[in-house]
Amino acid sequence: MKTIITLLALSFTATGCIVVTEGGPHTTLNHTPTINWADAGCYWDNYYYEDIWYFEANVSDFDGVYDVVSVYADVYDTYNGRWIETFELDPTNDPSFWSSTWFADTTYTSCYYGGYEVDITAFDSFNDYDVITIRPYTFSY
Repeated sequence: MKTIITLLALSFTATGCIVVTEGGPHTTLNHTPTINWADAGCYWDNYYYEDIWYFEANVSDFDGVYDVVSVYADVYDTYNGRWIETFELDPTNDPSFWSSTWFADTTYTSCYYGGYEVDITAFDSFNDYDVITIRPYTFSY
């Protein structure tokens, strides 16, 4: 009886988690993705005759570049700290490079305002993430 009480007491004070499967205990190790660099800003497109927003990121992961499943750009107004809009970046033929472009007139942003910050966030298949904050290039500089 004393052994059962001791085991119960230890079980309430123990921390951590062990997953037991048919093959025995299993531990999954996951590495957080790393954003190596990112860029964002506006440019004028002569073909479409429009301002274009672009967002780019180079992302790596020690679990393999295909462990990165999504990358987003969140735009904030530095004047009041408000979130403006989120843009999803698309994977490219280079699995470490993500990018997207948007017609400026389809967004809530202006290429002529210099008060933005952009959080680039990369998520892996375990929902671990890395975030970096950059200042986008706009025509106000």
